[in-house]
Amino acid sequence: MKLIVLIDNNTYIDEYYIGEPALSYYIEDENERLLFDTGYSDAFIRNAQAMNIDLSAISTLILSHGHNDHTGGVKYLMNQYPDCKCKIVAHPDVFKKRIYNELHIGSPLAEKDVKKVMNLHLTKQPVKVSKNITFLGEIPMMNDFERRHAIGVIEETERSEDYVMDDSAIVYQGKDGLFIITGCSHSGICNIIEYAKEVCNEQKIVGVIGGFHLFKLSERLTRTIDYFQKNGIEELYPCHCVSFKAKAEIHKSIPVHEVGVGLKIEIE
Repeated sequence: MKLIVLIDNNTYIDEYYIGEPALSYYIEDENERLLFDTGYSDAFIRNAQAMNIDLSAISTLILSHGHNDHTGGVKYLMNQYPDCKCKIVAHPDVFKKRIYNELHIGSPLAEKDVKKVMNLHLTKQPVKVSKNITFLGEIPMMNDFERRHAIGVIEETERSEDYVMDDSAIVYQGKDGLFIITGCSHSGICNIIEYAKEVCNEQKIVGVIGGFHLFKLSERLTRTIDYFQKNGIEELYPCHCVSFKAKAEIHKSIPVHEVGVGLKIEIE
């Protein structure tokens, strides 16, 4: 598997790409070309073009969840590549209308608009998206320290608290174990990893990249680090929604890799 960061909050010195507080990864698994999230804007497309990556060739777009820093670029993908008939794999709640402090923070496009152009596979169940990569679907609670918290509301016929039940991730099953790829981990990074182990019937975790939604020095962070250590996770790429303080605290126990636009990871 090859993974290239198209969008992250950070960029690297002397690599002239665009960053934004969002996330998008281009992934190759054998002959399959995948896109994981699309960031806020068309920046992921401009970065891909600068890297000579042809996004018209992707077969599947996976959306980790419905927040606009992960789904905002879908409309630009549709406009830039009108003939691209890729499939979108995501949780059924991904296109629901979301509001936080009266701001719209969900997908700019409604489900009915997207399905006019792209094929949708919306599922709460795990599903293969390529030979070695699985979309995990709805993540169950697997521990007692990563409880879901409401982030604004979902607005349908009436408003209800939004616990971001659509937050998911993908997992690559390689020869040495599992590599976890997350968006924001609203469902809890340890819950995600534990569920991936169950779905794939594999205990070894090679590494993790993505947002962990960890900001404060807290019991949750301490227990997350303890979980990483107990599972022997050595390759950690926390980014996007992980604060500097949280990264520094993790780094005291497990070396943390710097993540920025243009990062390339290859896993067998």
